[in-house]
Amino acid sequence: MSRERARRRAEREAVLAREREVRQRRVARRQRRQAVVRRLTPRVRRGRSGRLARHSRGERAAIVLLTGAAVLMIWTFVDNLALRIALIVLLLLVLPAIVVIALDRRT
Repeated sequence: MSRERARRRAEREAVLAREREVRQRRVARRQRRQAVVRRLTPRVRRGRSGRLARHSRGERAAIVLLTGAAVLMIWTFVDNLALRIALIVLLLLVLPAIVVIALDRRT
């Protein structure tokens, strides 16, 4: 009786060992495939990048709105077209410095 149980247990263990080997080979194959795919696909940077990425959405909105308001005020209160254009160009040139001073960080 005990020999029979030992034989059955040995058979079960052999079957389980074979299944474990097959499963390990599948996992290894899947990992190799994923590594190849990961190596071949270009990396996409998620999130924001560039100069405006350092500012929150509210800060960017404030920068755009205040710049637009300044351009609108220049266009409304200055009569000479050449002076309007010169002031708008000057505003756009000085805007990065204004942003650094106002938000207390580098762009």
